Formats: sequence, structure tokens, C-alpha cells
Amino acid sequence: MYVTVADFIREWNWEASLTQKVLDGLTDEALNQKVYPEGRTLGRIVWHFTTNIPEYLAHFGLKIDKVENAENVPTSVKEIAETFQKVSSYAAKVIEQQWADESLKEVQNAFGRQETNAQILMGLIKHIIHHRGQVTVLMRQAGLKPFGVYGPSKEDWVHFGVDNPPL
Repeated sequence: MYVTVADFIREWNWEASLTQKVLDGLTDEALNQKVYPEGRTLGRIVWHFTTNIPEYLAHFGLKIDKVENAENVPTSVKEIAETFQKVSSYAAKVIEQQWADESLKEVQNAFGRQETNAQILMGLIKHIIHHRGQVTVLMRQAGLKPFGVYGPSKEDWVHFGVDNPPL
């Protein structure tokens, strides 16, 4: 758990950089890949976790500008990736400016549970990680090679002398 705001910012920046690499592997066409016929598109998912960052933080008392036109999913990967980069960087600055280390111990109602602000921030990271996992699966379905977030993608095992990933 985070004891200092700096602890959170380090992990936030690391996870944001991994997410940025996943976004950089998308194509405009892949944004239309659906989870299932009636489900959300890949574009809707990445736009959701991007626009949700300031919404989530505002819900827990931080003063932060929301993404303009958040209800309209862009058709350009470039626009989504640039927005994610701006929003994630801006969120880190807002948290550093508005919460001190002691703020992390404060308890709030978080969707029906009592959680510390440190737990709430961890929830934001987990939310993005959850959706990032969905995105990598949808990338495969769209014929794209996903970035190996916490380890190599199947194509990158060859760099370790392995033809196919171990079962």
C-alpha cells in the first residue's frame, strides 16, 4: 500500500507508461473490435479508462478538470493515446498538489466500502490494469500483436531462445 504520495506517483507513472505502450500498438481500425457482437468496442474501453481518470479522482474530492467531450469516442488512436498521456500526467500533478502523505490515511466511502485514500488510488490503478488486459485480448482478436506488459508477448519469447511460450 502507498505510504507516501511519492510511492503512488512512482507506480502511477510506471503503469501509465505500460498503458501508453499498449495504446501505441493500436490501429484506428482495431478501435472497432468488439468484445462480443452487442458489447463495447476496443475504442470505447480505452476511451473509458482514459476519461474515467479525472472523473474518479473528482468523485473522491480532488479538484480536476474532466476530459472535454468524454461522451464521444474518438476514431483516432493518436487522439486517444495523446489524451491518455495528458490526463495521466495531469492526474499525477493534481494528486501531488492536493494530497499530502497524511491524506492517504483518510477514509472515505468508496462505492459502498470504507477505504483509505491510498486504497482508493490503488483502485484507480487496478481499474486501468483490468481494462488494459481486456485491450490486449481484443488486440489479438483484431490481428495485432500486443505489447508484453509484465512479460514478453508470445512473439517475443524468441528473444529468450524459446520458440513458443512454455505451457
